[in-house]
Amino acid sequence: MKNQIQAEGNSTAVQEFTLEGFPAVQHLGKVLFLLHLLAYLASVTGNSLIITITWADCRLHTPMYFFLSAFSVCECGFITTVIPELLNTFLLGQQKIRFTSCLIQAFSFLFLGSTIFFLMAGMSLDRYLAICRPLHYPAIMNLRVCFFLVFFCCFLSFSLITGVVLKVSQLSFCGTNVIPHFFCDLGALIRLSCSNHRSTEMLNFDLALFILITSLLITIMAYSNIVVTVLRLPSAKEWKKAFSTCSSHLLVLSLMYGSCIFIYVKPKQTSRLDSNREAALVNTVVTPLLNPIIYTLRNKQMHQALRNILFRLKFAT
Repeated sequence: MKNQIQAEGNSTAVQEFTLEGFPAVQHLGKVLFLLHLLAYLASVTGNSLIITITWADCRLHTPMYFFLSAFSVCECGFITTVIPELLNTFLLGQQKIRFTSCLIQAFSFLFLGSTIFFLMAGMSLDRYLAICRPLHYPAIMNLRVCFFLVFFCCFLSFSLITGVVLKVSQLSFCGTNVIPHFFCDLGALIRLSCSNHRSTEMLNFDLALFILITSLLITIMAYSNIVVTVLRLPSAKEWKKAFSTCSSHLLVLSLMYGSCIFIYVKPKQTSRLDSNREAALVNTVVTPLLNPIIYTLRNKQMHQALRNILFRLKFAT
């Protein structure tokens, strides 16, 4: 007890942390820096292209593409929160980060990540209404409702994440200051605390589970109804048309939930620490890189809108 009080009294001693990164492959730092830089630039460019095309072509001013553009905005912010730090780690080795900056990065990462999951659930509801309730769809899913849903996703994420980050900010840190990750992962940061952090760790886990399960259940219910409705359609052509509007969304969902479940649903904390970095790369590098490719290459409306924009630019010059 005396040692704990003394440790908490010396908590101000640790105000700076070291991001460990990937020490096992640090000798490949320059190669990995180049690969991840290209992936980052491609992700930002692809998502920015989706946003630009969506707002430039009035035919894409529909709920589906409104959600897609909001999703792309969050994706750009999400990867920008983490990837620059990762690039510095590959190029310069272990990085120092102040406690305040660490909390800001952790909050931004979790807030944007949670918003993305809730937006994906909103996109599932949009597809459900479009396919299962086509006659009521224009009246239900208008622009006002779309703005409200996006705002609600952001507000809910902000409310949930703010609480756990504030709780972490009150912990004492007086031992090791090396975070075994390439960014300020809140779970790894909590485990460095010399305070009694059991309740905070459980809150962080429960929060992650709530966000994943809630958004996943909404998505499963929406697509279960979609499948039932599509199977009732009389022709194979209608089947193909209905599934083609959902296939891209389902592919992105599989990548996102697959990597997150791998991170959070593990029996042992120690094994989780060693593999979280690799799994987190899927969420922060691979998935954001594939999302624009999936949504554009598999989308005829996007192709047509891009051709129209290029055609207008050609004649404008």
